[in-house]
Order: sequence, then C-alpha cells, then structure tokens
Amino acid sequence: MALPQCQTQVVLAQRPTAEIVPGEHLVTSTDVPVPHPAELLPDQLLIHNLWISLDPAMRGWMNDRKSYIPPVKLGHVMRASAVGEVIASRSAKYRPGQLVQGLFGLQEFTVVPAKYAAPCLVPPIFSESTALGVFGITGLTAYFGLLEVGLPRKGETVVVSAAAGATGSVVAQIAKHVIGCRVVGIAGGAQKCDWLLKELGLDAAVDHKAADFGTGLKDACPQGIDVYFDNVGGQVLDQVLRFINLKARVVICGAIAGYNDTNPQPGPSNYFSLLVNRGRMEGFIVFDYSHQYAKATRDLVRWVQEGKIKHREEVVDGVAAAPHALLKLFSGANTGKLVVRVGPRLTQPVPAPSKL
Repeated sequence: MALPQCQTQVVLAQRPTAEIVPGEHLVTSTDVPVPHPAELLPDQLLIHNLWISLDPAMRGWMNDRKSYIPPVKLGHVMRASAVGEVIASRSAKYRPGQLVQGLFGLQEFTVVPAKYAAPCLVPPIFSESTALGVFGITGLTAYFGLLEVGLPRKGETVVVSAAAGATGSVVAQIAKHVIGCRVVGIAGGAQKCDWLLKELGLDAAVDHKAADFGTGLKDACPQGIDVYFDNVGGQVLDQVLRFINLKARVVICGAIAGYNDTNPQPGPSNYFSLLVNRGRMEGFIVFDYSHQYAKATRDLVRWVQEGKIKHREEVVDGVAAAPHALLKLFSGANTGKLVVRVGPRLTQPVPAPSKL
C-alpha cells in the first residue's frame, strides 16, 4: 500500500469574533506531509480519515474561553470528530484495517495515541458515516438529553427546536415514535417543516422565520409544553417559555442562534415562567454519559432497524470543502447530519475487536 506524500489539512489561523471566514480563520493547506509508518512511537496509530463530522460545537471550540473542553490552539489542526482506518499500528489494541473513531481533526491523515481512538462498532449494514451521526455523538446527544434530562412521558407535548437538524431530528423521532409523545418541531422555512411532517411523522411543525411564529407555536401546542429540547436559544427559547406547563423541563443542548454574535445575547425575558410553573431548565454535556454509550448505541441501532428513527445525511466531498460547508450549520442551509467524505479506503477491512 503506497501512501501519498502530501495531504490536505485545515488549521485554525485566527479566532473569529463573529461569522467564520474560510481562508482567514480556517486556512486550508494541500501540501502537508503525510506521516510515515516508520515514525510511529510505541502505542501510536497512523489513521486515514474516511469521514469527518461537521458540528455546531466546532464554533465554540474556536473561542479562547473556558468551556467543557479546551479551545483549539492557533496554528493547530481544527478539531473534528472522524471515522478512519488504521494504516499502521504500534499498539496491541489495533491492527491495520480496523475502523476507529475519535477527535482526529480536519485532515486526511493523523497520528494519535491508541488511547484517543475507539473502535467503530457500527453494524456493517450501515455506512461508517453513521458512527458520526445517528449512532455517534449526534444520536447520543439526542438520546441522553431527551431521556435523561427531559424525562418525557407518553402523551406529553415535546417541542424541539432545529428539529430538521442532525440532533433535533433524532430527538423528535425518539419522543414521537419511541416514547409516544405529541411532538412539535420548530424549523426554518416551509420545506423543512414539510419534511418534519411528511417524512418524520411529527404532529406539528412551526416555522420560526414566520412573522407570526409566537401565534403558530401557541396554536401547535394547545395543551401547553411539557418538554422543550433547545438547540438554538435566543428568541425561540423566549417564545417557548411563554407556553410551558407545570413542572416543565427545558433541556439546553445548544444556542446556535447566538454562536456568531459579537455581543452576548440577552437572557430570556420570559424566564419568570420557570418560577411560576415550577419548571426546570438544565444543560448537559453528552460526554458525562460515556459510561452508558454502549447501551444507548444498541437502542439507537434497534430503533433505526425498526423504522422508528429515520436519518438523513448531507455529504460534502474532500477536506478542502469543509470550511465553507461548516457555514451551512449557522445559516440553516442543511437538513440532517452534515459530513465530509474524505476518500476511499486504503486497507482491507478487518473485524472489530468486539460487538455492541
């Protein structure tokens, strides 16, 4: 197997204070040397990325401030989740040809300690890319945020913002088709709302871009809101708080509406509704549930096989396309999971070391 001499790599050159500008904040190079297998140190892996995930969290990782994970350093490869094949290994845990996943970055090849790679255990009937989407951090975020924090019960009304997105669409379908809730999806534009109704089978969909969004949300939730899964923050969150029920649960997963704002958005003016209704607003980080990933993944695989969860991917080709594709997450131009297809496999597949 002959490896190329050079690879494409994206580094964080400057920290954005508003919208990301490809070529300024994220700089792409196509002449970066590919590591040689002979250079590996003990317990290291040489990995060829096959699929890379593009996620809203990447915008937060560019900021130099305290968070749940350290920011990406300037001049370093932009952090990103990926699925790759082991090209060479000096670890007893992995063999060439095995699929692994981890934070391998926006690049074609990387060298990592074996402890920073995990086996990719997606059943072979599914694409490896699903390890980044419905069976990966995206699906796990939906699973734990809804079931462990939102605690929905059959018959309750669950509202999900960014419901046509990668995480929101999984949340909405678990609530509707697994738990048995009445589910209202919030999305941007008639096309996305139509997809939520006709393809995912939600009970109602509300366009947050509509001038009468507040009225539309009230009409879609005649019995009020018991669980709200928030991916956007801002005015959508503020409107939802007007209609929450007694003992409502508000799950804070993200606030993408304000990720590119120069100044912090003001807090919700309707927060007093949490007091009046004895509601609970709680954030969470999916990494806190890592000890339960295996069970959650088994559940997600079963629900997909049973037809309870449908998943959709938007694929862009090549690492060089990643910086511009990333912008789609903040303009709402994508539907479903956004992934980069890096290239074809270079090794012969070998069985994973264990099963789900």
